[in-house]
Amino acid sequence: MQILYLHQFFITRAGVGGTRSYEFARRFVARGHRVRMVTAGEGRSSVDGIDVVGVPGAYSDYVSATASTDRERMLAFARFAAAASAAALRGPRPDVIYATSPPLTIAVPALAAAARWRAPLVFEVRDLWPEAPIQMGALANPRAQRQARALEREAYRRARRVIALSPGIRDGVIGAGVPPGKVVLVPNASDLDLFQPAPPAERFLVSYFGTMGEANDLTIAIDAARRLPDMPFVLMGDGKRRAEWQSAAPPNVEFPGPAPDKQAVAALAARSAACLTLFKDVPVLATNSPNKLFDTFAAGRPAIVNMDGWMRQLVEDNDAGFYVRDGADLAQKLAWLRAHPEEVERMGRNGRVLAERQFDRDLLAGRVLDLLQEVAR
Repeated sequence: MQILYLHQFFITRAGVGGTRSYEFARRFVARGHRVRMVTAGEGRSSVDGIDVVGVPGAYSDYVSATASTDRERMLAFARFAAAASAAALRGPRPDVIYATSPPLTIAVPALAAAARWRAPLVFEVRDLWPEAPIQMGALANPRAQRQARALEREAYRRARRVIALSPGIRDGVIGAGVPPGKVVLVPNASDLDLFQPAPPAERFLVSYFGTMGEANDLTIAIDAARRLPDMPFVLMGDGKRRAEWQSAAPPNVEFPGPAPDKQAVAALAARSAACLTLFKDVPVLATNSPNKLFDTFAAGRPAIVNMDGWMRQLVEDNDAGFYVRDGADLAQKLAWLRAHPEEVERMGRNGRVLAERQFDRDLLAGRVLDLLQEVAR
């Protein structure tokens, strides 16, 4: 089967960020299929058997995109949509098209390729766009909102199947008028190979790894650190608000900067006693399916989340961490964990079991491949 895979942010383990498209694509190739990945970048290359076609003029990683202004980001997304459309209209002819959003503008090359090749489209929704940028204030123009919603609905209408990465995203897609039977839930996966349980940390260190943009509210972590001056915090990552949070942080908070690769992130998780998954208090962000949470489970560390909904249910129903409301609540629960190391180990074991049972990447990649083969037939 020839698969045309469209994703602006194609990242391997040598980079930092979500590697879902790389991990899925290389597994498709291992099963004997051909994958042509159209993404942001320069030139053409082969990565683990994946034919990677990079198009210039756009952000190739999400951190860089979030660090720019809203206008710069939207223009870059539009440039990529145009360049990716030209690349997607060149051969070979695909048996199926697999496009993943955000950005929502990936729908432009996806729809163009589906029409050109008369091939079925599977559209994946990792975050609810345009709802997320609208609620965050990044897409304030009413006309632009209407255009974005029209593109969203056209992508859903033309797709044979829509993949949602969380129950909340699935509900949002159905709320946009998509028949429930057309929507398939395939969440983010845990990297069980790279993130491995390690012996208990020598000191009780709290970590965050990921983007430091408008959607990620690290003020909760900084508030908790101020209340626990003898507890070390490591906040690893980069983004628009990193400098602001770094200047406001007490001395027990370390900002090492962006991770050089995924191995560095895994190493930080391994030496942590608990890992944070934090978002701004915006309703649509509660539907997220964040990589950092599933990698925390894989690392066998208690996961601390501040979003009600699916993320809270995962950690509470599986006794794999805590939900917190604010900095004071976070400080109280971290102090309790430090005083109960046996609970840290137990919650970590529960998280690893959850990762192996529900979020194994081989399992989820196989589920997507079965879906692609189904629609291709």
